[in-house]
Amino acid sequence: MKIVSLVGARPQFVKEAIVEEELNKRGIEEVLVHSGQHYDFNMSDVFFKVLHIKKPEYNLGVGSGTHAEQTGKSLIEFEKVLFNEKPDLVILYGDTNTTLAGALAAVKLKIPVAHVEAGLRQEPKDMPEEINRVLTDRISKYKFCPSQKAIENLKREGITDGVYFTGDVMYDIFLRFQRSVDHAKVLEKYHLKPKNYVLATLHRDFNTDNKERLSSILRAFSKIGERMPLILPLHPRTVKRISEYGLEGLTKNLNIMEPIGYDEMVALTTKAFRVVTDSGGLQKESYFAHVPGVVMMIDTGWIELVNNKWNVLADADEEKIIGGVFNHPTPLHGNDEIYGDGKAAEKIVKILLNP
Repeated sequence: MKIVSLVGARPQFVKEAIVEEELNKRGIEEVLVHSGQHYDFNMSDVFFKVLHIKKPEYNLGVGSGTHAEQTGKSLIEFEKVLFNEKPDLVILYGDTNTTLAGALAAVKLKIPVAHVEAGLRQEPKDMPEEINRVLTDRISKYKFCPSQKAIENLKREGITDGVYFTGDVMYDIFLRFQRSVDHAKVLEKYHLKPKNYVLATLHRDFNTDNKERLSSILRAFSKIGERMPLILPLHPRTVKRISEYGLEGLTKNLNIMEPIGYDEMVALTTKAFRVVTDSGGLQKESYFAHVPGVVMMIDTGWIELVNNKWNVLADADEEKIIGGVFNHPTPLHGNDEIYGDGKAAEKIVKILLNP
């Protein structure tokens, strides 16, 4: 069996690392393709080094641009790879423009698609990630679901064939890094004390590309920063928007840094007092670390974590964000089995070999 795997953004690098390892164990030939959607070193190359992912055989060089530009460039360039490699299967991850482009290119060449992290659904329905994941699920042969909730979502849409509950591959690799990373060393590097800081990330376009929403979020961050250190590894697009909107004055109480490696992110998440984010991956990772989270979205694909009170939805509301940090409801008892048993990648590869 010959597989082509397509990645292009941070969460996909994390997922690829653990699946790649399982493919190698079974001697399956894998061709790795990087779309270049995240082209900044700290958003891309550093993750390959930390996660020990092999160097991609192809880099499509897509870079930044509008959704149409990223999707179109990825589609055109990835099709060339498929013509050249003639794989038996294409593996895709998550919900980026890279994901949708890869699915379209493959199915039109009658190459089966395996979608890792299938079945997630959330509002608003017009957000780019929601469109990408819905369309990708529709045309994938294998839909590997991280939770039972994801299976229920697909069933409501009449999708039952090729649906598998495997658990979440991000849980697999989070557990590995949590055991191996030197937490004390990372905290010392950033001059932090355990459970005495807030870890935040901010990158979604509906938050960064709207001055009113971005201002509200930064005001909340600033007020949190007056009471407790707030660590903010900042996405390049967010840095650009803060400058464009003239909001630098709202960042004076924040500890802003460039994006960091996955190993350090695991350590900072594990030792944080609270996590505040609009990242789908970090919502889960905070739960894996048993750290309550505040989600700056109106809805989430990981609604089960809101239902069990580990996460709260705050949207871009200044007071709700602050309240979520300092007056978070008491979570219910953690149940890691929501996302499997830490062997999702192994299950995925076994299914591909014996569907």
